[in-house]
Amino acid sequence: MRITLIMVLSGIAVFWILMYLLFGRNPEEKEEGLEVDGIVAMWRTKRLLGFIESLARRYRRFWGIYGDAGIVLGFAGMAFVFYMLFKTAMKTVTSRGAAAGVQLVIPGVTIPLWYGLIGLAVVLVVHELSHGVVARADGIPLKSVGLVLFLVLPGAFVEPDEDVINRAPLRKRLRVYGAGSMANIVTALIALLIINLAIAPLLQPNGVQVAGVIPGSPADGVLQKGDVIVSIDGHQITTVEGFMKFMNTTKPEQVITLQILRGGKETEVRIRLKEHPERPGKGYIGIYPAQSVKSKIGGESAVIPLFFTLYWIYVLNIGIGLMNLFPLVPLDGGKMLDDVVKEYLPDRIARPVRYATIGVALFLLALNLLPAFRNLLG
Repeated sequence: MRITLIMVLSGIAVFWILMYLLFGRNPEEKEEGLEVDGIVAMWRTKRLLGFIESLARRYRRFWGIYGDAGIVLGFAGMAFVFYMLFKTAMKTVTSRGAAAGVQLVIPGVTIPLWYGLIGLAVVLVVHELSHGVVARADGIPLKSVGLVLFLVLPGAFVEPDEDVINRAPLRKRLRVYGAGSMANIVTALIALLIINLAIAPLLQPNGVQVAGVIPGSPADGVLQKGDVIVSIDGHQITTVEGFMKFMNTTKPEQVITLQILRGGKETEVRIRLKEHPERPGKGYIGIYPAQSVKSKIGGESAVIPLFFTLYWIYVLNIGIGLMNLFPLVPLDGGKMLDDVVKEYLPDRIARPVRYATIGVALFLLALNLLPAFRNLLG
């Protein structure tokens, strides 16, 4: 494990050294092409600006309504995310870091590699395209669009003219900021509708898949990522709900026998449970459960991948779209709140309010990320 980690970190270091030597020695910002500054690489292009312009011009009235809906969603989502992070932060404190907080999104590590990459690509494209179209519909010019890589985290961006957007009326600025998460939520709802109306009727549950094992938990070293639990103590388990219902009947120190599918073969394992960190007196196994399904009509090589592709498009768009509304600059929610505070409060009041918001937001985010880093590092 350590050798693999060293090799990965060495590869990343070599990659960025080469990127800087090849593209990072020009101090002037480029209007197009690749630019490298430290561990940030940005590729800009103007080729998609015409497409964005045509969309904005053709449906200008619709984009105005859409942008206003994005403002409402933005502030409602901001309040919701703040409340949820506060709630989970309190659980993290009371459970001494054992309770789950914000889940890190790392394809191949915390989420499936290819489904995760496809889902993230959809998140980025619809988010930034929505920013750009709403900006142009409100007469704010765009300088470029492009891709960004921060160390190992990919992203996309639409670059509006900063001087123009800073002088624009508050409503127009809020429309632009809220449009990205609006697109993510709409995309998530479309994916969910397709799953429920077209894909779900073709599937049936066949157990609970182990999406991950929490280090140091009873399942650690016994269950593996990808195992499918089909029964516990002779009770058939077909759904996540059934699994959770059964686990709620268990007690600490109870030994349970699981029938699992591993690599297509059925095997039996035994696990001694611990006490659940969030539900005293209940048994704790220490896995991330996910629904395992099979096709009713065959063709699983097509139906199952389509289902999980849409599922991760839904999960990542709803999760990242809402998280982007957290009131912390440079997230869109932070920009929205920052602009409103500066617009309606005198500077002597606005400044401490902004700093206090940033401080509280960073503290809540740190508390929520603590369990995720602990689980990742073991």
